[in-house]
Amino acid sequence: MNPRIGSLIGIARRAGKIASGQAQVEAMLKKKKGFLLIMAEDAAGAQKKYSQWAGDLGLPVLITGTKEEMGKALGLSPRSILLIMDQGFAKAVLRTSSKEMMFGEL
Repeated sequence: MNPRIGSLIGIARRAGKIASGQAQVEAMLKKKKGFLLIMAEDAAGAQKKYSQWAGDLGLPVLITGTKEEMGKALGLSPRSILLIMDQGFAKAVLRTSSKEMMFGEL
């Protein structure tokens, strides 16, 4: 994971603009909330399940880092998926992620 993306994720979490873990992300997607879905590279099950859902909602998807890296960036246990709830943070992460695998646009 790009260190700058990790920093932005950590700042967004401290600002309360992140839903992390499958239960929280599912709840927010059902409410059609969020601006950027980020998934770990080593979370094949989550990628399959949530990529289609995000595509249906027109939500950009970024696949980067491992579960451990995402958890470390959040200051929590390993996470396979997170949803950025703020448009400004989402745009900043997308601008930083030029080398990462991304689907959709914000």
